[in-house]
Amino acid sequence: MPFTKFTNLDFDQIKTSIKDYLRANSNFTDFDFEGSNFSILIDTLAYNTYITAFNSNMVVNESFLDSATVRENVVSLARNIGYVPKSRTAASAVVSFSAQPKVLTTTLTLQSGLVCTGSVSGTSYVFSIPDNVTVPVKNNIANFKNITIKQGTFLKKQFTVDGSIDQKFILDNAYIDTSTIRVYVKGISDNGIGRSYKQVDDILNIDSNSEIYLIQEIKDEKYEIIFGDGIFGKKLQNNEIITVTYIITDGKEGNGAGSFTFSGTFRDEDDNIAILNDNTVVTITTLQNSQNGSDIENIDSIRNFAPKLYSAQNRAVTVKDYESIIKSKIYPNTESISVVGGEELIPPQYGKVLISIKPKNGTFVSDFDKKQIKDKLKNYSVIGINPEIIDLKILYVEIDSSVYYNYSKISSIEDLKTKVIKSLNEYSQSTNLNSFGGRFKYSKVLQIIDNTDLSITSNITKVRIRRDLKVKINAQTQYEICYGNKFHVNPEGKNIKSTGFKIANEPDMVYFTDTPRKKSDGTVSNFGDISIIREKLTSITSESTPIFKTSIAVQSAGVVNYETGEIKLNAITITSTVLNEDIIEIQAFPESNDIVGLKDLYLSFDVSKSKINMIKDIMSSGEDMSGVLFSSNDYYSSSYSNGDLKRS
Repeated sequence: MPFTKFTNLDFDQIKTSIKDYLRANSNFTDFDFEGSNFSILIDTLAYNTYITAFNSNMVVNESFLDSATVRENVVSLARNIGYVPKSRTAASAVVSFSAQPKVLTTTLTLQSGLVCTGSVSGTSYVFSIPDNVTVPVKNNIANFKNITIKQGTFLKKQFTVDGSIDQKFILDNAYIDTSTIRVYVKGISDNGIGRSYKQVDDILNIDSNSEIYLIQEIKDEKYEIIFGDGIFGKKLQNNEIITVTYIITDGKEGNGAGSFTFSGTFRDEDDNIAILNDNTVVTITTLQNSQNGSDIENIDSIRNFAPKLYSAQNRAVTVKDYESIIKSKIYPNTESISVVGGEELIPPQYGKVLISIKPKNGTFVSDFDKKQIKDKLKNYSVIGINPEIIDLKILYVEIDSSVYYNYSKISSIEDLKTKVIKSLNEYSQSTNLNSFGGRFKYSKVLQIIDNTDLSITSNITKVRIRRDLKVKINAQTQYEICYGNKFHVNPEGKNIKSTGFKIANEPDMVYFTDTPRKKSDGTVSNFGDISIIREKLTSITSESTPIFKTSIAVQSAGVVNYETGEIKLNAITITSTVLNEDIIEIQAFPESNDIVGLKDLYLSFDVSKSKINMIKDIMSSGEDMSGVLFSSNDYYSSSYSNGDLKRS
């Protein structure tokens, strides 16, 4: 009897294969495999085969990093190539305050642990510090300046070393920010809490006397502390006491706290609890609201960066090396990163590497973090290469969409509009966007709008791109703004628009616009001139439509290159802007509706500043089935009118 080959592991197919196998056996001739009790035995065999095949498939999948789905297995496989997934990160704030001790002391120490409480959207969170902070007392006042506090609860755990067993040192809490872990080992002759051990992530330059430890993630997002074995790192001795302190945090939930109430504890120079002067209240000054809190690294990120870090071998040579090392080892708060070699710049800057970082739950990397990243990169980068951290450049995409709907199929226009905005917001969070090298897919957006609700019959959508120019107030400055995408050229101009601002020696609010240059044959050039115009309200029509009169304030304020999508502004003194934080929004119309964030441009779909116009489709609704009342001019002008960009 021939062996049956299973080409399909579906239950019904397995059952059919078993029947065919039995029918080929002469001992089972004329058996009824459907109606007899034999059918139950065949079902049992088929179920057993099916379950075994499923389990085998799952086991094989969980054996490879690319296909594993259980976090514990993914973490274990990444560990084999030296990758430690990033833990949950506590939101950090920077504060300053002063204290007046009641008893004379030369120093005052802010004890590690709880420092203050803060509030985010009505919810209170505690903020702690992982280390003691000691400052001198001058004129009976201790000034604590630029103290970094981390959202979370400070905890402590102790172990006693027992060399007779295979002892593991596991921290029982999940949600630990591993950057706050501190380890102290106390021997029989040691005083206090013991000697501080250093955390490392490799065994380079480690000998048998190095007081070091490593951490690794284990089951249920908990962590294990690993010490040396006497060859790589100092080996623990019997009865030594290990003290581990750490902070468990709520991650990104702690972002946004700006007002804090002090709850900390002080100690004097003799390590006694210090009491403050009567009626003294510690008032906290917030220098930086809490930010950069994030969740534990997800499985997809581990799969992506573990092989990259392994291939880099702790050396920053290629673009991918820089990306993986910065995100994995130097600045875990990185959401997206762009690395551009100096030889790719115009003009080239050999020996430089320009790095732009988009942090999680934030926009800019602080000057302190920039310096830290540069200093740590020296341990990985090639000698003679100078890395430079540049500020994030965001390329915003906005749409102006006219959405046509069948009013007979809806109960509320506002509800339908809310659904459309929700669908667009979901797309704006996709992996195609919110990254360097991201791509805004026009056809995808049209499809998303049309598929939001059955009542939507069509949409006409226009795309705009925008850069936010941060200006220097009352300083004569030149500016260069790159969009990385070719501009659409209207021969009549007004391809470039901006929000309002004021300049020196000009009382009126002014705006940027452009005028294309003409070639000798009358066609439009790839270049245009940037002008600064003023607009004044002259009248209002009976339909309440305002009419403006435009005049030129500065004829030649810069140049626009439509081909490369670049604007260069001549030296100009800007005295104020309509928008907060000295921002001027400059908008352009792209030649292609598919927008790409090239090189150091971070692409973001800004739904909040897009226009969604809901328009009743009178033909689909049956109100004008013959098209007598329908105007094609109104249909197209609803989306393609060129309104000026003005935002207050």
